[in-house]
Amino acid sequence: MQRRYVSLTAAGIATAMTLTLTGCGSSGDDGDVTLKLVAADYGDSRSNSSQHYWDRLSRAFEKKNPGIKIDVEVQPWTDVDKKVADMVEAGNAPDLAQIGAYADYAADHKLYSADQLLSIPTQADFTPSLAEAGEYERIQYGMPFGASTRRLFYNKKLFAEAGITTPPKSWDDIAHDAELLKAHGVKMPFALPLGREETQAETLMWMLSGGGGYTDSIGKYTIDSPENVKTFQWLQKDLVGKGLTGTDPAELNRADAFQGFADGEVGMLNGHPTLMKQAAAKGIDYGTVELPGINGKAKATMGVADWMMAFKQHGHSRQIGKFLDFVYSEKNVLKFSGDYGLLPVTESASEAMLADRRYAKLHSFLKQLGNAEFYPADKTSWPLVSKTIKAKVAGAVGPKGNPAGVLTDIQNTADAADNTGE
Repeated sequence: MQRRYVSLTAAGIATAMTLTLTGCGSSGDDGDVTLKLVAADYGDSRSNSSQHYWDRLSRAFEKKNPGIKIDVEVQPWTDVDKKVADMVEAGNAPDLAQIGAYADYAADHKLYSADQLLSIPTQADFTPSLAEAGEYERIQYGMPFGASTRRLFYNKKLFAEAGITTPPKSWDDIAHDAELLKAHGVKMPFALPLGREETQAETLMWMLSGGGGYTDSIGKYTIDSPENVKTFQWLQKDLVGKGLTGTDPAELNRADAFQGFADGEVGMLNGHPTLMKQAAAKGIDYGTVELPGINGKAKATMGVADWMMAFKQHGHSRQIGKFLDFVYSEKNVLKFSGDYGLLPVTESASEAMLADRRYAKLHSFLKQLGNAEFYPADKTSWPLVSKTIKAKVAGAVGPKGNPAGVLTDIQNTADAADNTGE
């Protein structure tokens, strides 16, 4: 069984935030402190921008903590990782950043550990698999913030029209149902987004469904394992080769696949909770099931989370910790998760969500979180490996592709990056 790791790009769904000192007490913990918060936007319009959430939360926090001010700036997710990196490189690291990966900063000894900041009840409340995934060299530096898992979505109307009475439970079912959908004239029977937007996510989902994954139980890359090679051979021969994806996977990004599902042009695809809102807004009658595997459901689903981290440069650990204890209260975690269709990262908020019928559609995703497997975010080599997967893996399923050769090529890059500590 692979160790479970977490990182959120996002694929969809990701927040980033940074807090920098702009007030009094430049390096100590005395006097009034103003913390600047830079957060990525989970909303899809100005009306539901994450700015509204953070503004309300900051006002509530400041009312209870008059010596600490929070100045909030929301940035597009596409920009926030670079913003933090630029701040660090310029010698003015943020106090807090909530971005896609923490390992590089932890390896460079720039971060506080979670136990240097959080109260014991707050740290103990993290969902165990997420807390473990935030560890670098067995110490937790990454604090999860918002999570999601993946399920297979299917269009009930298209299934019924094609004479399909039950959703797929195995790869054979996927291929069989896709054939029926294709015969019925469905534009994309199974959408397979291997374009560069979020290729690493779709890749991991299929690897898990084939009994493989990115790493083994001790964290060694296993990208070219026999299980993974077999998975991509099946995709090449039985799905893409038979025209069941409707388009070249290398040219299809996740956002376009989701839009196609919402437009009624996709029969099946792997998706995360935000697709529910998008599909419902277009009146799509959909269902979801656990990811199908070779001979039944997959051994695990993929999980994703964003990371909160605290930089040591400016100090203020006491104020940072106080703010984080407030951020991670049950009420605030549940509010943020519910507003943006995410899964809570704490046990208390998860229990509250499962007990609340308002979040019924998220329950099936949430119940998978404890056993989900994630990106190897604790590896400093992961950003390069992820970039390589985005650039190359789609070539494995093309008509002239060589799955074993492509995966071995990526494996060699991963091994080299691990060996050099990149």
